[in-house]
Amino acid sequence: MASSIEGDRREPVNEQVVANMYASMRSELNQIYSKITELEMEVSEHSLVINAIQPLDPSRRCYRMIGGVLVERTIKEVSPAVQRNKEGLEEVIARLNEALEKKKKEISDFEAKYKIRIRKADNNEKQDESARKEGSAQGVLVGPAGGSE
Repeated sequence: MASSIEGDRREPVNEQVVANMYASMRSELNQIYSKITELEMEVSEHSLVINAIQPLDPSRRCYRMIGGVLVERTIKEVSPAVQRNKEGLEEVIARLNEALEKKKKEISDFEAKYKIRIRKADNNEKQDESARKEGSAQGVLVGPAGGSE
């Protein structure tokens, strides 16, 4: 009998604890998604910079922000550093994608173990559709804006 009590201590005690654990896992998943998105935007910015300075003369001056300080360098010095930073960001994104897949699997295993199903209310879908219809009509301006005639 004592062994079953010890087993219960390792498992969540009630539905509320399970729900909290599930919400925490979903929150972690959303944080990973947002971090990946943020880093992908930085990679995009690095690509824009690389494409902009690539055709320019390597001895031309350019400015680069390093730790909040704007420094003057040549394109020849800056280009490899920006390329390395971009590659480093891509590696971090790859690791985050792996962590994302692990977290997704962990969540799906957790859902299967505790028979968690996400309820999708039909009312919400209908409200979303009507909001989309209203939203598309909101961009139309009819009549004078200021009322001055």
